Amino acid sequence: MKQKKTKFFKRPKSFLSDQDIPGKNYRKEPKESIVEIVKEDILRIVGEERSKKVRLKFIKSKIKASSSFISESIRELKRDGLIRLDKKFLRLTEKGRDEAEYIIKKHSVLEEYFKKKRGGEEAHKAADILEHYVSVEVLNNIKKLSTFKGEDLPLLKFELNREDLITDIEFPSSGLFERIVSMGILPGEKIRIVNKIPDGIVVNVSGKKFALGEDIARGIRVLG
Repeated sequence: MKQKKTKFFKRPKSFLSDQDIPGKNYRKEPKESIVEIVKEDILRIVGEERSKKVRLKFIKSKIKASSSFISESIRELKRDGLIRLDKKFLRLTEKGRDEAEYIIKKHSVLEEYFKKKRGGEEAHKAADILEHYVSVEVLNNIKKLSTFKGEDLPLLKFELNREDLITDIEFPSSGLFERIVSMGILPGEKIRIVNKIPDGIVVNVSGKKFALGEDIARGIRVLG
């Protein structure tokens, strides 16, 4: 059986640090992933507005993606019967309204959870990033974490081979937070330290191995 390779977060002679990550614009991911993310953002933005239709110009001002990605996302949403395009306005179909409500509820659960960890604006930013990557299972885990009364621990204080849930990821850079989350290391996921190496650790998250420098591992907190 072929062994899975360990994914290393690196800089030229060490590990990935927050200096290596640019500030948020739209994710440096495959085109298909960006389109999916933009589609969710469009549905949430239109769903949050009280008016039945929203100007296309307003949506573009809220989404920091290129016009080509926004146009393609709108075409796919229209094709899937989630929106109607009326000249320079977008409106949700009944099917689109249901999808938007789910995305808004997911965002709300995440934002309320992060409000217990950081300020309101930072909680909103974290939820805005995380909502595109969480599975139903992870979202349910975050709901359970919301009821946790004890203190969490820095990952570096975790025992070798012990597995538990990630409670938070604390980095000064939202770009670094987004990069780590996009790799699948996110609150609500189970993490286990499988090895300790010079200046870092190797962890297993959802069957994938990652080598993290101490500066990265220091920002990850786990259930105590």
